[in-house]
Amino acid sequence: MLKNKAALAHVLVWTTLIVVLYLVNARESAKDTAIIILLYGILNIGIFYIHYFFINPHLIGNSNYWRAALYMAGVLVVSIAVKYGVALYFEDVILQYRDDENREKVLTPVQYAVAALITGLFFMLLSTAVYVISSNVRHREHRKNLENEKLMAELAFLKSQINPHFLFNSLNNIYSLAYQKSEKTPEAVLKLSEIMRYMLYESNEDTVLLDEEINYLKNYIELQKLRFKERVFVDLYVDIDKTGHRVMPLLLISFLENAFKHGVSTDAGKPIRIDIRVENGRLHFKAENAKNQLNKDQTKGVGLANLRRRLQLGYPDRHSINIIESETYYSSELFLYL
Repeated sequence: MLKNKAALAHVLVWTTLIVVLYLVNARESAKDTAIIILLYGILNIGIFYIHYFFINPHLIGNSNYWRAALYMAGVLVVSIAVKYGVALYFEDVILQYRDDENREKVLTPVQYAVAALITGLFFMLLSTAVYVISSNVRHREHRKNLENEKLMAELAFLKSQINPHFLFNSLNNIYSLAYQKSEKTPEAVLKLSEIMRYMLYESNEDTVLLDEEINYLKNYIELQKLRFKERVFVDLYVDIDKTGHRVMPLLLISFLENAFKHGVSTDAGKPIRIDIRVENGRLHFKAENAKNQLNKDQTKGVGLANLRRRLQLGYPDRHSINIIESETYYSSELFLYL
């Protein structure tokens, strides 16, 4: 596609240039003007592209200056000979001219050769300039593509870390239920299977619907509640101005994991509070809870560090994170422009 666009651009530029030259140099005879502009335009365009495709790679790409100079000399000699042959055929149109005193004169072979040499060198110089600019653009595009591929690979790796991390914590929780021979174990396994289905299939896309991500958080909360004999208090508030918002998958789970890690609440007066809002295209997520040393999860995870890096790659300059922590309180907050 890009090559087709570049070829079309070349055709349009040359066509425009020839038309402009024809209009500027129009003589009394349209035929004479057509011979000079069209025929010599084609010859000079030929010099441009011979130099572009066959000489510039030696001159610019491989720095083989002697070979490039030899090829340039050969192209100039051949082009001058061809042009002079054409000039002899149309001698009355090309070689004849009138001086200041309106006397009719004819260009000598040397005079014509010098003029053709200067013209040929101009088109070679123009070809080199276009080649250098095009090469720089291609190199920048190539570097940009490599950087994007690197970022996508890093994002994929970071997302792949979430699944084992989450699965490790969840299996530990289910193991605890099974060890206690709790009746909640089958329900916990079923809830985990629903969560894993989302993680394995739904989250393979670059973005998912925010509604689906929130539903995933709800399943996670229910799974966590099954761990404890006592009732766990979690207040989840969702206020989204409209449906259809999309976010990077598995983006918010790290905040929720940290809230539970710092201690679940069995006190109705101090629940874990989760607040999710979207206003004017900006997502505001906040999780806060009082620390409970008795129910604190002592496992160390990769969640928050992983999340920071994913946000840097996926939402550069479009997010901010605020973490507040004391001996008795923990709060995490995310502002994100969708």
